[in-house]
Amino acid sequence: MPGQVGAISDEREGLLAYLAQMRYVLRLTAYGLSTEQLRATPTASPLSVGGLIKHCASTERGWIDTVRQQPQPVDYQAYADNFRLAEGETIEDVFAEYERVAAYTEKTVSEIADLGQAVPVDHSVPWNPKDIDAWSVRWVLLHLIQETARHAGHADIIREQFDGATAYPLMAAAEGWPETDWMKPWRP
Repeated sequence: MPGQVGAISDEREGLLAYLAQMRYVLRLTAYGLSTEQLRATPTASPLSVGGLIKHCASTERGWIDTVRQQPQPVDYQAYADNFRLAEGETIEDVFAEYERVAAYTEKTVSEIADLGQAVPVDHSVPWNPKDIDAWSVRWVLLHLIQETARHAGHADIIREQFDGATAYPLMAAAEGWPETDWMKPWRP
């Protein structure tokens, strides 16, 4: 995937393309890391690269379930657990789940005629405003882009702690870009 989203023909395509791009750059933070590094928490926070990717997949699934109006119990322990890789869970497991979530999102959004369709606000959690009864599907997609981008930034910082690698050199390495004077693909 290129470093920039390509031309888009409409709002729906654009929202899905930007969400896909953010998923991609988040996944790139794991490129070349060992199992130990994927689980490591080298900053003051308890966040890890693998845990952030897992969290974003879980969060996206939860929001799309909300769009589909499928009930979801609030489970704070499960929420905390989705920020770390479980014992025996691999990054390949997390990537496979994220691929399923992405397909689920795209299928769901393609089946919705109007991105303005109401999505009920869950008032049982403290972070949602009490004076709004519904989001729109459009809002949910924008929120997912924001959430994924925020966590991609967290993952970038964690990744840099290991070997200084940043997004574009990682992308250049993963995609086989030629080395130039100004762009050196990451090397282990």
